[in-house]
Amino acid sequence: MDTPYPIPLCPSKTRIGWIGIGVMGSSMVSRLLSSGYTLTIYARTPSKALHLQSQGAQLAPSPAAVARTSDVVFTMVGHPSDVRSTVLSDSGILSGLNPGGVAVDMTSSQPGLAREIFTSARDKDCWAVDAPVSGGDIGARDGKLAIFAAGERAVVEWLEPLFDVMGKATYVGGAGKGQSCKIANQITVGANLMGLAEGLIFAGRAGMNIGRFVEAIKSGAAGSMVAELFGERMAGRDFRAGGFAEYIVKDLGMAANDEDAAVALPGVAMTKQFFLGMVANGDGKLGIQGLVTVLERINGN
Repeated sequence: MDTPYPIPLCPSKTRIGWIGIGVMGSSMVSRLLSSGYTLTIYARTPSKALHLQSQGAQLAPSPAAVARTSDVVFTMVGHPSDVRSTVLSDSGILSGLNPGGVAVDMTSSQPGLAREIFTSARDKDCWAVDAPVSGGDIGARDGKLAIFAAGERAVVEWLEPLFDVMGKATYVGGAGKGQSCKIANQITVGANLMGLAEGLIFAGRAGMNIGRFVEAIKSGAAGSMVAELFGERMAGRDFRAGGFAEYIVKDLGMAANDEDAAVALPGVAMTKQFFLGMVANGDGKLGIQGLVTVLERINGN
């Protein structure tokens, strides 16, 4: 290791590991490579890493192997179960990470698991940060993600040169608070998507051009980042995934079952049911903007 915490990060010296090269992870890795950092990646399907290898990334055979050669290891995987196995298993990141190394989980996961990882990391004289993101595939591509970073504040600040390549990081508190912030973010996103989809359905039935409807509302009170990211996609029936519908079902489920924040969330329950409708219709791998298809079915479209 060349720059373990707290030695300042440097593109020519800091070695980064990355696990999870899906739609968003792949773009984030590309941005780090373009910024001059050396990256070692792990992919369960090695062929999916070829385009990143062509940009200079090195491929490792396991998460532990990634960690052994890295100062900082990022994870961007699918579910909390994936996080647990990738970080905490016998061949996981913490089994290979050297003292002073930092594990950064950018997956949308469980606050309790983030705290467990933080404790396990400290037991090894390492550090862990939970830093899930919002902004979808466009934000990942353009380096404009909102990053909800939590853990030891000094470690989060040390990571800022890397976060700045990917977007804007906000420190939100101790271990687990990044995940809590992401859950709250998804509650807000889900409600916004529901309103946008219903507005679009109504506008269409009223005989409006739905593309013009979306453009018209952007500068008013209904304008939002959700409208910017997903309005034109909904209107144009572009349901390619920046974030899978099945993942927001997971996130909203965590909101309903979070023991740390046991509150009545009737809107979450309703929104989750509509996204579950997408999954039941076989559309779980579509983007979350595909929520409009459930409302179209209800309305006989």
